[in-house]
Amino acid sequence: MTLDILYFAWVRERIGEPRETVSTDATTVAELVDELRAREDRYALAFSDLSALRVALDQDLADFDAPLAGVREVAFFPPMTGG
Repeated sequence: MTLDILYFAWVRERIGEPRETVSTDATTVAELVDELRAREDRYALAFSDLSALRVALDQDLADFDAPLAGVREVAFFPPMTGG
């Protein structure tokens, strides 16, 4: 499957790109993260602490064990805070 992946805030800074399109065989977000980590050190650094990340699938918040079936867009970002 082909996914558009969006990176925000410090995730974008570590990876060096705001978005990319990837082909993947991953069936869950966690499997996708494992594939991305294995690509290069910059991805391994960005995804080194999943507790510091949130994910949205087609603009809906999701968990890392969420399935990717039917998803077109995955966004990774740090937790949002109010203020």
